Amino acid sequence: MKRMTRTLQKTASLLAGCLMVLTVPNSGMAKEPLRICAEPDNLPFSNEKGEGFENKIAAVLAKDLGMTLEYTFLRERKGFLRQTLNANRCDVVIGVPSQLERVRKTQAYYRSSYAIVTRKDRHLDLKSYDDPAWAVLKIGLHTIGDDGSNSPPAHVLGHHHWGANVMGYPMWGAEDEKDPQGDVVRAVAEKKIDAAIVWGPFAGYFAQPYGQSLVVRPAPADPELPDQPMAWDIAMAVRKDDEVLQGKLNQSLERQSKKIQQILKDYHVPFEPVKVAHQPAPSTPVKP
Repeated sequence: MKRMTRTLQKTASLLAGCLMVLTVPNSGMAKEPLRICAEPDNLPFSNEKGEGFENKIAAVLAKDLGMTLEYTFLRERKGFLRQTLNANRCDVVIGVPSQLERVRKTQAYYRSSYAIVTRKDRHLDLKSYDDPAWAVLKIGLHTIGDDGSNSPPAHVLGHHHWGANVMGYPMWGAEDEKDPQGDVVRAVAEKKIDAAIVWGPFAGYFAQPYGQSLVVRPAPADPELPDQPMAWDIAMAVRKDDEVLQGKLNQSLERQSKKIQQILKDYHVPFEPVKVAHQPAPSTPVKP
């Protein structure tokens, strides 16, 4: 159970430093703000320039709800939720695993998985972690923390005795380093490693510039380690006591599901649509 909790927390840190607030200007009469917690430099998810797919989704929801956007940016590290959402500095985190505890979640609005990135000319078809082909591969993974909590791919590869083949790539580089999250995918393209197993949105986004020379496939789950899932339903998070905002977001997600799916496609996020159930109006009156 502790391993699953650490995995959820670490996956949440994948999906989303100096704290700063940015208000996105909007003309007209003053409107209620939709206050978003996000990372300032974590493409394809978000950045300060509003270039990530979570930035775009937040803009769609704010427009639908008749609200303005206001951002609190914090680099994803230990205590992200404690220092942002649960400190009342903002009200919404756009992407978290739907199983994440300590917050109230909306309905899931997409499902993604870890992905295996290889070069097309290698003709690798890695469908099982027992495949002997792993024995001769250099495998890139993101290193995501110093708290002893490894990602599901790291656990699975270690369980099957391929740990010696793993090369770690930092999720976060120096402040002036551009998109270090993509280094592991670029290493595959540049033949520095043979394969990478990374969270699907990273895989699809950073593989796209290489066209058909890279292959991105879903990483299979390992039946021997059911507590290390490779696929996750992704939802939005609000504070535990904010049922009203949860209800507003659920209704907006239902209305804007097609636009959100198109945004995910535009960013080459490998995803499965999650059927959005019709949401009743919240019990507390809500201002648009």
